Parts: sequence; structure tokens; C-alpha cells
Amino acid sequence: MLPPTTSLLAFALVAFGMALTPGPNMIYLISRSLCQGPRAGLVSLGGVAAGFVFYMLCAAFGVTALVMAVPYAYDGLRMGGAAYLVYLAWQAIRPGGRSPFQVRNLPPDSPRRLLAMGFVTNLLNPKIAVMYLSLLPQFVNPAQGHVLSQSLTLGTTQIVISVMVNTVIALMAGSIALFMTTRPRWALVQRWVMASVLGGLAVRMATEARR
Repeated sequence: MLPPTTSLLAFALVAFGMALTPGPNMIYLISRSLCQGPRAGLVSLGGVAAGFVFYMLCAAFGVTALVMAVPYAYDGLRMGGAAYLVYLAWQAIRPGGRSPFQVRNLPPDSPRRLLAMGFVTNLLNPKIAVMYLSLLPQFVNPAQGHVLSQSLTLGTTQIVISVMVNTVIALMAGSIALFMTTRPRWALVQRWVMASVLGGLAVRMATEARR
């Protein structure tokens, strides 16, 4: 049994917006694509996708319900995630800070390490953790039956959208970086936009009532 069409479309729109929001996954994929090439970015994306699958299965089979049932655990995750987003926002606009599209001198890594780093980066991404803990369940309608099928469908939708968006970003990272380098004002604007989005997410996450 699939989720209602309206719920599926609404969740897809939310997932698309979150995929476009700068965060640890995007920053890591861009950095890797710029310093080691698009292929390395795509391999890293495979690890990120594996992290999505892990979270989806945990949410679908109810493991995350244990965390949701403990108020302090949920609040700790929520506030910790908000603090981390504030940290990322500050890194974007602090004096001497750089855009994620600026080249970083990272040493080349093997495909196995790229996969592992992508996986760990996603597992430690508070935005994804909170999304699966608190957002996905809101689009599941128990009255429709087959809660597991609905959860798997929603999770798969999020993974497909995120992988598609990040594939484009990894392949175009070099072109975007060149554009930012030759137009410093656009790079400054991008940094402030990124910081504003991250700051807004942090405020929303910190003030969100427990569901």
C-alpha cells in the first residue's frame, strides 16, 4: 500500500528542498569532486546513499521509535543538530571563511575510503537524522494500513531525489567553482545565502515542538 498521492508529493517537495540546502553531505561531495574529480564525488555519493538506506531501514522498522519515546534523547539530538547547523553557518561567513565551492587541498583517497567517508558523513549529518526521526513519520497515514510499505516508499523517494540532486552537483562542481572564482561577489553572496539557510534551519530545529 502506497502513501496517499498528496502526502507522497508533499514529502517529495520537502526532500527536494532539503537536498538543495547546503549541509555536511553537499560540502563533502563538492570538496571531493573539486580536489579529486567528479568520479571521486560520485563514489563518495555511493557512501552517502548507503547512509540514507541505513536511516530509512531504521525508521521503517521502528528502531528510531525508541529514541522518539525518550524525551531527553530526542531533545538532545534536536539541540545538538541545531548547534551543529549554527557552527556550519558561522564557518561560511566567518572572517577568512570560504565557500564550499572553493578548491580545498585534500589528498586523493581510494574508492573504498571514499565510500566509507561518504557513509560516515551522512550518518553524522544531523539534518538527515532529524528528518527521518521527526519528519518522515508525519507523512505516514496509519489509517491507510501497511505502515512499513508507506515508510519504505517515502524513504526511497527521498533517497532517489537526493542522489539525483547530488549527482548533478558532483558533476558540475568544477564549473560552479570556476564561476565563483571569476566572480568573487557571487561567491560572497553564496556564502551568505548558505549561512542564512543553515541558520534558519537551526532556529526551526531548536524551536520545534516535540512531536
